[in-house]
Amino acid sequence: MFTTVKSSKRTIITSLSILSLAVSLGACGGGSSDTGTAPSGGGNQGTTTALNPPLDGDVALTGAGASFPAPLYQNWFVQLNTAVPKLKVNYQSVGSGAGVEQFTQGTVDFGASDVAMTDEEIGKIERGTILLPVTAGSIVMAYNLPGLEGLKLSRDAYVGIFKGDITNWNDPKIAEANPDLELPNQPITVVHRSDGSGTTGVFTKHLSSISPEWEASIGQGKSVEWPTNKGKFIGGKGNEGVTASIQQNQGSIGYIEYGYAKQNSIPVATLQNSSGNFIVPTDDSASATLDAVTLPENLRAFITDPEGDNSYPIVTYTWILAYENYDDPQKAIAVESMIQYALTEGQEQSKALGYVPLPPSVREKVAAAADVISPDYEIKLN
Repeated sequence: MFTTVKSSKRTIITSLSILSLAVSLGACGGGSSDTGTAPSGGGNQGTTTALNPPLDGDVALTGAGASFPAPLYQNWFVQLNTAVPKLKVNYQSVGSGAGVEQFTQGTVDFGASDVAMTDEEIGKIERGTILLPVTAGSIVMAYNLPGLEGLKLSRDAYVGIFKGDITNWNDPKIAEANPDLELPNQPITVVHRSDGSGTTGVFTKHLSSISPEWEASIGQGKSVEWPTNKGKFIGGKGNEGVTASIQQNQGSIGYIEYGYAKQNSIPVATLQNSSGNFIVPTDDSASATLDAVTLPENLRAFITDPEGDNSYPIVTYTWILAYENYDDPQKAIAVESMIQYALTEGQEQSKALGYVPLPPSVREKVAAAADVISPDYEIKLN
């Protein structure tokens, strides 16, 4: 069951440096991380850890899923291999939809998704499923308008852009919030995800929560039918692909994870929140959003339209999907060790890479949930 809370405006559902190398590899069609060689820059290179998993020999884990946290995960797994040379993790950035599918089929040791699995999806997995939020981040609207910075978008404006009702940058609904900007008389190119995407799921869930018209005409999900008959829309695979498409198309706007925009120096729009305030996506505004929501015991919380004067409107947890039971006890130990690293040293790296560190109370809940995976290993946060 997903918990619900009452907003002052509506009922909302609450069920809910990125490595430049990782981004550039993804944009060129890469998307996997082999932790044998540490990339230069980013994270706490050389960080020591208290990890000491009782591994009898080398263990390799394979995971697949969301591109939203991929650069962070790739960095974590490089550092984890440095701390525990016997443990090697390879992560494929294939999108949340494909990640859930591969996890369900049992072709990976863990999955990753920006949209928590439903009860129906969990019910298909005989080995049991544990959903573990390990980081969070903002979804931003990045744009390519050379020389124009400080763009503000009201809720009506950004819904209208992605709904195909606003097709030019000097549209009155955009100009209204930007009296000091010289908006170009230029068509808007909307860049969206072409693959099954948790980022799309979170983004469209937010749009559905603030616009009945959006919910009725397009709706929400990991994949939706974009209104290509009403404007110029182009697709990109993964956050990497959307980022590259925005960079390559002047006059474009698209939704990506904050870290991709930050590391590629792409301007992002200031968005109007439920209180009517225009909020710049920052670490502090994302943290304010998380503070507005209590994570339930099942660890599935979606933040569709957060309350709070300073809350950024589109923030999501992102989950690692683990099995309750592993046939190989050594892999069970390895998975718990990986989660421990994510909740300890990994959290120290999150902010620098454009993600939101988890509050201590959330880390404790996640650690307790993950501790059932292996009876031979105990996750320690201190």
